[in-house]
Order: sequence, then C-alpha cells, then structure tokens
Amino acid sequence: MAAVTAGIQAEGLRVVYGGFVAVDGVSFAVQPGESFGIVGESGSGKSTVLRALCGLAPLQAGSLRLLGEGAPAAPGSKAFRRQVQMVFQDPYGSLHPRQMVDRILAEPLAIHGIGDAEARIRQVLDDVGLGQGFRFRYPHQLSGGQRQRVAIARVLILQPQVLLLDEPTSALDASVQAEVLNLLDKLRSQRGLTYLMVSHDLAVVTHLCQRLLVMRRGQAVETLAASDLAAQRVQADYTRALMRASAGFQRLPAST
Repeated sequence: MAAVTAGIQAEGLRVVYGGFVAVDGVSFAVQPGESFGIVGESGSGKSTVLRALCGLAPLQAGSLRLLGEGAPAAPGSKAFRRQVQMVFQDPYGSLHPRQMVDRILAEPLAIHGIGDAEARIRQVLDDVGLGQGFRFRYPHQLSGGQRQRVAIARVLILQPQVLLLDEPTSALDASVQAEVLNLLDKLRSQRGLTYLMVSHDLAVVTHLCQRLLVMRRGQAVETLAASDLAAQRVQADYTRALMRASAGFQRLPAST
C-alpha cells in the first residue's frame, strides 16, 4: 500500500450565490487515507462544498487546509490544486469532445509543467483498466463507464493526494456503477489516496466511505460512521428520513 501523506480540513465554509446561502458554516476533517462521504437531498449544498474545496465556488467565509506530513500547499495555489483533484458527475460533459484520450491526459501535465508524459499516460491507462488501445480514441467512441475511467485517469495522472468525487457513478448503469466503485476502492488502497465523496445514494456511500456528513439546506446535520448508518444507529430525524427515502417507495394499501 502506498504511503498516505494528506487529508483535508474545512472550517466554517460559507458559500453565497446572490442572496442565497448555499453552504452555511460547514466544518469537517478527513484524515489522511480516509474515505469520507457527504449525503443529503438535492439542494442540500453537498456538491457546492466540493466545488468550494477545489476553487470552483467562491468562499465568503471559512478556511481549508491539507492535513498531514508533506502537505504544506496553500489553498488556491497551483500546488494545492495539484494535490486536490476532482472527478465530476457527468462523464459525457467533463471530457473535451474534440480531443483524443491521449491529449486529455497530457493536458494536466502540460499545465503543471510535469514531464515524462509518455510513461505516465501508459501507466494511468493501465491503472484504470483501459489499456493502450483506448489512447487514441475520442470520447464519443467510449461507453459511459469508459469515459468515467478516463476522467479518473485524468486526475490520477497528476498523482494527487486527495480526490473529490461528485456523484461519480450516478450517470452510469447499475452494473457499471459497481465496476467503477470497485476501481475507486482499489485505487485508494494502492495509492494511499484520501477520498471526499458526494452522493445521494446511501448504499454507495456506505460501500465506499468510512464516515459521512449529512447535510440539509446548506448546513451540517450530523457526522457518523458508515457502519452506524448501515445499522440505523443515527441521531437526527432528517437522517432517518433520508434512510427511509433511500429504501424506495412502499405500495399504498388497495382502496376498498
């Protein structure tokens, strides 16, 4: 297993769009090598938290930093962004449609001034289970699962320490979801990565994450272990409501 070097800590995050408070005073810490989930209904602010961490949403207040030895990068710096990378929800929209996979993977290396592109591209394609046969294909020539593997390869090629995963399997078929989740789990173990994952699917979170934060209307509701969620040992009524919703609908009794 690779040596773990960094986690991530957020304190009092606040994001406001116009007069709407999307995230209001959210704090959490993800320890080096941990897989941490954020769950909540649509509009709860969970994806906005990830976007704030990687600089895609403006922070009105709060702070964030990398945790652990060898993690001095300041938030917003190029070094920080190299260490903290994000996999987006939609593999159809996150890849440039007119670029081959080879160029998609080479671009982050060029931006960060990293050499040895040939060896890195070969290695990362093998790591995500694609191989060299996919190197000179366009995104439209790939399935949804293959596109998401390319998206994962694109962030891994910089050898980051923290991965932000925004609903990484929600746009995929159920069978492909399992494959991508198992790939992410394997990569975390092999590379010593820290994960911060957003999902509306409690089953996905309990499969991949060790702890999770429940959010509602931009605020933190509670933090608990995934094992406690699976065993229904929760404190907040809202978390119980999420669990009931995720269990699916129940048929109403037939009218007489």
